[in-house]
Amino acid sequence: MKRREFSQKLVGGAVAAGISGASASGAAPAKVGISPRKNTLMHVGADYHSVAGGPRADMTGKANLEYNLRHGVRHLTAQMRTVSSDGSWSLDELKTMKDNCDKVGFIFEAIRMDSEYIMLRNGSERDRRLDAIMGNIEKASKVGVTVITHHWTVIPIRRNAKVPGRGGVTYAAFKLEDNWKDLPVGEAGKVSSDDYWERISYFLHKVIPVCKQYNVKMAAHPYDPPGLPFGYQGAENWDSPSVFEGFKRYEAIIESPYNGFQLCLGTVCEGLKNSADVLPIVKYLGERGKIHQVHMRNIRGGLYNFAEVYPDEGDMDFLKIMRILRDVQFSGSICPDHMPSHPDDPGKLQAFAFGYGYIKALMHTVNSEV
Repeated sequence: MKRREFSQKLVGGAVAAGISGASASGAAPAKVGISPRKNTLMHVGADYHSVAGGPRADMTGKANLEYNLRHGVRHLTAQMRTVSSDGSWSLDELKTMKDNCDKVGFIFEAIRMDSEYIMLRNGSERDRRLDAIMGNIEKASKVGVTVITHHWTVIPIRRNAKVPGRGGVTYAAFKLEDNWKDLPVGEAGKVSSDDYWERISYFLHKVIPVCKQYNVKMAAHPYDPPGLPFGYQGAENWDSPSVFEGFKRYEAIIESPYNGFQLCLGTVCEGLKNSADVLPIVKYLGERGKIHQVHMRNIRGGLYNFAEVYPDEGDMDFLKIMRILRDVQFSGSICPDHMPSHPDDPGKLQAFAFGYGYIKALMHTVNSEV
């Protein structure tokens, strides 16, 4: 196929460089001497975590789009409702979503891709999946989508506890098990650090040139939670043992503005012993233009022991984070994420409406300072 031929020339020995953590062209230089100034580009975003209209509702249906518009949100990160066996998306479905958004003044900004690729070892099946992904990038560009997010999970997101919270809500929580070495190996089998980085490097060297060709950015979500000990359910995750070093190694594999991150603040904090350590990570990635979307989730706790809480009651200082995003002129969506649950709010629409307002208030506050 032409896409495979187009990207094959750029892979070769560069994959080995990615495995060793080296970069073919070096890291992007940080912006120097940034002064505080208003940022009118960043915006609140809606996504797949809470959808109005009931179970399996259409994200671009009338109920969901109007729910978001009522709360001042008009940028969407969608998920495909139907995906073929090889991972290909339907261009007709994409055009329908685009048309639905256009009718009400919504911006179809991004799509969340599934994580099937990272489960696959080297071979023809993996290449078929990559061909589909490269085709999906082209299709996304045809409807104006500029970001594709993805979450590499060779083992499922890990939560093993529930904690009571304010107003009768429940917080999802995690505490590293004393017997974690006895947990069953995940569906992907044992995946060593070298295996994981080979898969990531192969993906980036194949896909990022296609992203550049069609002007679509790829945004990687860190594994949740980061920092898990090597061998947890058979996995040696890319953001372990250090989530910050994982980010640096990931972006250095192929230096491109199209290779960046869906920066989930809650996930990053889950891998840190001190919540304040999230600030230099945001600054580092923001100054390099490597933040393509933000998930604004807060937690209490940190490495190996945390609970997901409302954004106004966690350990992270979101005002300081928002100031960084303002000053680096971050231009993407900031989405509320993993809100607490309550029986009176089964779809979490109340919780996410609170999240939208909280984010908008933070943006107004930091812009009013300059």
